[in-house]
Amino acid sequence: MEPAVKELSVETTPIPGLLVLRLPVHEDDRGWFKENWQREKMVALGLPDFGPVQNNVSYNARRGATRGIHAEPWDKLVSVTTGRVFAAWVDLRRGDSFGTTFHIEVDPSVTVFVPRGVGNSYQALEDGTSYSYLVNDHWRAGVSYPAVHLGDPAVAVPWPIALDDADISEKDQRNPLLADVVPMEPRRTLIIGSNGQLGRALALDFPEADRVDLVGTDPVLDLTDPTAVGAWPWHEYDLVLNAAAYTAVDDAETTAGRPACWAANAQAPAVLARLAQEHGFTLVHYSTDYVFDGTEDTHVEDEPFSPLGVYGQSKAAGDLAVSTAPRHYLLRTSWVIGEGRNFVRTMQSLAERGISPSVVDDQVGRLTFTGELSRATRHLVESGAAYGTYNVTNDGPPTSWADLAREVFALTGRDPGDVTPVSTEEYAAGKALAPRPARSVLSLDKLARTGFVSEDARAALVRYCQSEPAS
Repeated sequence: MEPAVKELSVETTPIPGLLVLRLPVHEDDRGWFKENWQREKMVALGLPDFGPVQNNVSYNARRGATRGIHAEPWDKLVSVTTGRVFAAWVDLRRGDSFGTTFHIEVDPSVTVFVPRGVGNSYQALEDGTSYSYLVNDHWRAGVSYPAVHLGDPAVAVPWPIALDDADISEKDQRNPLLADVVPMEPRRTLIIGSNGQLGRALALDFPEADRVDLVGTDPVLDLTDPTAVGAWPWHEYDLVLNAAAYTAVDDAETTAGRPACWAANAQAPAVLARLAQEHGFTLVHYSTDYVFDGTEDTHVEDEPFSPLGVYGQSKAAGDLAVSTAPRHYLLRTSWVIGEGRNFVRTMQSLAERGISPSVVDDQVGRLTFTGELSRATRHLVESGAAYGTYNVTNDGPPTSWADLAREVFALTGRDPGDVTPVSTEEYAAGKALAPRPARSVLSLDKLARTGFVSEDARAALVRYCQSEPAS
């Protein structure tokens, strides 16, 4: 017997994100077969890759059994395995679509993707109907969520079997009217390391985000502490921005610094990658040019790792861990400048105090201002760019550290000639310094293909030098 539907298809509905899938059902005299969940095919047609972790089945002994309307805090894929249902949905999420409804008859050839916060309900149209649903989070005791009365005239669901003749639980009969429903809030954003240079810039571009300072505040989230990690409400977040890192490059080479460096730059990202897979949030993590040895003229995203020191090795390990998260953006950057202690502010201070420094002239790269890095983060997240690794720096011609020092001196009113260029070898003589890549120029081509236009580094430098340092 030919299938009732020859090809899998996906249809949109008036409720944003609620999708109807028409499935091929292959029948013969023995019964039928269908692919109720086929990740590769369905995701290719626009179904979110929602990562189901639990499969539930509700058996309805009699025609007229009616359940809902409940909006759980997870996504689900609903279908029937035997019988038919009349299914209805009401959007209970905060926003313009709140209260929007949709209904359809569901038989074995129909599956519906229901996003988090959309109220779900159905009425069995046949005795012995089995209703199945895949969900992407585990049920948790004590979790409350919105519900609305099945017979609310504001919702006006056209139930084929009158509710007076239907089997309805006492709990569902006590559900409130739509006018009294508190809408479900969207999952939130979390910034980890919000007290650092990058974290402060991210807080400006993501003002709605929850923030975790890793030092000096309470509570402190220690990602290397299983108890602290287990107690954190990760299921409440849709986006986690990890701006925390160990960046003391020279100290990382010491006995005390090495384990701290690896804990922050490798172990913590590995924990976040596992959590991202478990809870379905998008993970944004920030990396560095130090994962390369600097022998290439320009570094592209898929260049093999070749770190020279402990800091670069730990960041490379973190990159590998983050790449295992299903939804991740790994932003690789260089020469970061933000609010706080950094190279530009140091040169400004030296210029103002009449000091003439020696600065290396054989390390070449581009500055990355934290505002630019944060702006690129928001662009990638909001534009729906493909997950993966992106180089992010300011644009413009590469320069050496000595060139930048001269530019800062000029912008401060000092003679650029007061900066003495030296080689890395000369500068490092007698000092316990970690090795640095000689060339840190990152290709911006992949980022540009997403529609992002990187700001020129000199224009950003001029504006930065004219600004007052943050207190």
